[in-house]
Amino acid sequence: MSRGRREEVWFFAWAVSVVATLGSLYFSEIKGYEPCELCWYQRILMYPMTVLIGIAVARKDYRMSLYTAVLSGIGMCVSLYHYCLQKLAFFSDRLPACGRIPCTAEYINWFGIITIPFLALTAFVLIFISSLIVWKQARASH
Repeated sequence: MSRGRREEVWFFAWAVSVVATLGSLYFSEIKGYEPCELCWYQRILMYPMTVLIGIAVARKDYRMSLYTAVLSGIGMCVSLYHYCLQKLAFFSDRLPACGRIPCTAEYINWFGIITIPFLALTAFVLIFISSLIVWKQARASH
């Protein structure tokens, strides 16, 4: 993969993190949807990636991709678990109290499958794949 292509993939990861961050802020600050506890964990993992990847894109620092792969990998697990709580009775029936807002609440449910944790999961997967591509190519070029 050429250096220019690697920069495009890295910029794509940053753009996904920005859209995910702005999307979560839109849902909470404009639509008024109060985040549940698991939503906060996903935000804690996503928001720093916007800054980290942004700086890495500007500096052409591809080593940061290892850290964003780890953060997005953890985010994928949290988002997948949250999505399973919403969509699978096996998980939701065994859920202990989850704070003031239940983690099973679905503020949006587009086409019967797309919820906020699904959107977060999609963003984490895209960033994870992009980070792995950039990391692998950075290692191969050294």
